[in-house]
Parts: sequence; C-alpha cells; structure tokens
Amino acid sequence: MRLVAGWQLNRIPGQAQYDWTWAALYDGFMAVPHDVNGDKYRLAMLQVGDALAWQPGPRMMNADDQAVGQMYMEQYFIHKDPRMIAAMRARLDAEIASPDPADPQRPLWWWCDALFMAPPVFADMAKATGDTKYLDYMDREWGITTNLLYDPAKHLYSRDATFLDKHEKNGEKIFWSRGNGWVMGGIVRVLKVLPADSPLRPKYIALLKEMAAEMVSIQGADGLWRPGLLDAGSYPLPEISGSAFITYALAYAVNQGILDRAAYWPAVEKAWTGMLNHVYADGRLGCIQPVGAAPGAYTETSSYVYGVGAWLLAGSEIDRGLK
Repeated sequence: MRLVAGWQLNRIPGQAQYDWTWAALYDGFMAVPHDVNGDKYRLAMLQVGDALAWQPGPRMMNADDQAVGQMYMEQYFIHKDPRMIAAMRARLDAEIASPDPADPQRPLWWWCDALFMAPPVFADMAKATGDTKYLDYMDREWGITTNLLYDPAKHLYSRDATFLDKHEKNGEKIFWSRGNGWVMGGIVRVLKVLPADSPLRPKYIALLKEMAAEMVSIQGADGLWRPGLLDAGSYPLPEISGSAFITYALAYAVNQGILDRAAYWPAVEKAWTGMLNHVYADGRLGCIQPVGAAPGAYTETSSYVYGVGAWLLAGSEIDRGLK
C-alpha cells in the first residue's frame, strides 16, 4: 500500500488562499513523506506563506481564518523564522484578550469543524513560544464546545447546536461524518505537539479512543463512512473527506500506540483501499461532499481541495505505519 499522488501543485490558484478549505490542502501537502518528493510540496507551501505574507484571514475571532496557521507553524518549526508566526501570534493574543463580556461560557468554537481549524494553531503556538497560556485557552474553549455538542452515549459530535434535536430517517440523531472527521483530525494535531508530560494528554487521548471505537463499529463494508454516520442506508455514496479524516486519526492513533494495531489497523487498510477506488485516472479524488454543514447531495465525480488534503494526511500516516 503506497501513497498515490492525487493532486498536482499546478492546481493551486495563482493567488494563494487564506480560506479554510485551502488550509486543509496545505496541511496535506506539508505531510507528504520525503520519499514521495515531499520536499517539493513543502517548498510550494513556503511560497504560499510568502504570498500570504504569513497573515491569518481577516475575521479576528473566526476559527476558519486561523486554520492557515497550521501550515505557518509547521514552516516555522522547519525554518525558525519569527516572521512566519508573528501575525498569527498577534491574532491569538488578541483573541485571548477578548472574552465575551456578556457570557464567558458562550462557545467561540460553536461548530464542531472549528475544533480542527483553531485548536492545533494554539497548541503549536504554545510549543513555539513555551507559553502555556495558549494551551490553557485552547483547552478551555474545546471544553465549552464539547460540553455543548458531544454526545457521551454515541461518542460523536453534533455539527452545531441547531442539530442537537435533528434526526435521520431511521430516527437516529444526525451526526455528520466530515464534521466528526474534522474533530478527530483536530485531536490528532493537538496531540502531535502536546508535551509528553502534559496533564491535558489523557483527556484528548480518551476522547480519541472513544470516537475511534465508534467509527470502527459503523464502518461501511467498502471501508468508508457515509455523510450521515448513523443512517448509512439513507446515503447512496460514501463521503471521502470525512472518511479520510477518520482514517488519518485511526492511523495516527495506531502508530502512536494509542490504539491496538491488531484491532484497528485492518480498519485503516480497509478504508484506504476504499478511498483508492475513488481516485480517477486523471488523479482527481472524487465522492467529496461540497462545503456544507450537514449530510448533503453530491456525485461520484465531486471533488474539493479539503478532501484531497484530508486524503494526503491519511496517506502520510498510513505510509508511516508501513515503514
């Protein structure tokens, strides 16, 4: 099982993007292993950072506009150039200094996708600066979101508070595969930089293990997950972006000894085989749901950059697990 190059650098638009959809692709490019020409992709991402002047997106308190910071932080860890993280650090400092005066417990990250977009940037910043205020803030806000959206019986997150009472045709609650994939990917990217002795680690490991067990229990016969996780029969196609993020998290957890390899690696291999069936002859990755907030319609040829980024992240961890 090898990582297949499924996207070409020349498909990056002439003007680099701050948008979270592209940020997920940047994360995937940064993860491409060295032995499949990963340095070429990291160089391209260095050029993207320069083109964006290492700035976050324009919305100060919006997690989506901080997501690009994950690539910036990874470049910083390689090059140790302070300009790469200066603007993002200023943004995070401003956010920390701006609590909601009316309701300190009001969720800043009110949609579950946000747990991939922003928390890893805070964790990376703590590692880069040695300042634990970034971890403290991240953990506080993660907890607020989890208290609101996580179902402790189902071990899944609702997309946002408007979905807490919404149900599938079969009566199960609506749990969106990509939303939960974002969460699992966010846990992974936080754990990657948390110090080994951090008191936060057990909590995030326990959450990842709970979600992983649930995901494997509902994995499709084709190795993939449908847009609505608990009513697979209502969705004719698998959804690759959510499946890829889930696979990324499972593979990482096995590689780190968080999950038992004998119990979980077969699910990883099954998912990867399933995803490869949706790579077309022109290198395009299909069956990716468009931008949305819930399970929705799409075709087998539907392709979007965030799905490719998730697929590259999954492939990078699988490649690591086979070496």
